[in-house]
Amino acid sequence: MVGAGEVPEGLYYSREHEWVKIEGKLARVGVTDYAQSKLGDVVYVELPEVGKQVKQAAEPKGKEMEIGAVESIKAVSAAYSPLSGTVKEVNPSLQERPELINTSPYNEGWICVLEPSALEVELKQLMDAKGYTDYVKKLE
Repeated sequence: MVGAGEVPEGLYYSREHEWVKIEGKLARVGVTDYAQSKLGDVVYVELPEVGKQVKQAAEPKGKEMEIGAVESIKAVSAAYSPLSGTVKEVNPSLQERPELINTSPYNEGWICVLEPSALEVELKQLMDAKGYTDYVKKLE
């Protein structure tokens, strides 16, 4: 695949290839179409525990920034939190159907819902659809 793949408007994107959809005071999180295409066929998703406190991904990466892991036929990759906060909900469908990350990364394949702790400040660290598309073009 060339380019960023599908990059819906109205979402926020991280340099680690996660997306965020703001839903009132909560934030739904998943991996981007670009990330799932690079991973290949997803066979298992490790979800975070509800109640886990996470921090926005930054360098160096640490366990407190992880919202789980995505295992494909190629590799196991950590999924990093694009925002700091508390995990409020996880996607139980991914336990039975991890391939939803491949087939529906922005809808059925979401990973978790966070209650952000510093939303306004941290959103400034993320990219919009155009910014993310430009970022991925530089990686190609």
